[in-house]
Amino acid sequence: MWETRSVQITVQLPHDIADQAEEVQKTDPEFLSRVVLYGLTRRSIYHQLRERRQDRTSEDLPAARPM
Repeated sequence: MWETRSVQITVQLPHDIADQAEEVQKTDPEFLSRVVLYGLTRRSIYHQLRERRQDRTSEDLPAARPM
């Protein structure tokens, strides 16, 4: 699949969610890793699609005419 490496991430969460995240990290750290990977993958895809859309929009603009 992919080469991977560990990273340290610090996030600020509401207390109840932080408690749940800590519990999941203790009981099923692989699940928490997959959740973070899923979220970052979605974000990357969104940004790539948004950049493509902006590129296409700028290509559709008429060229500026000299005065």
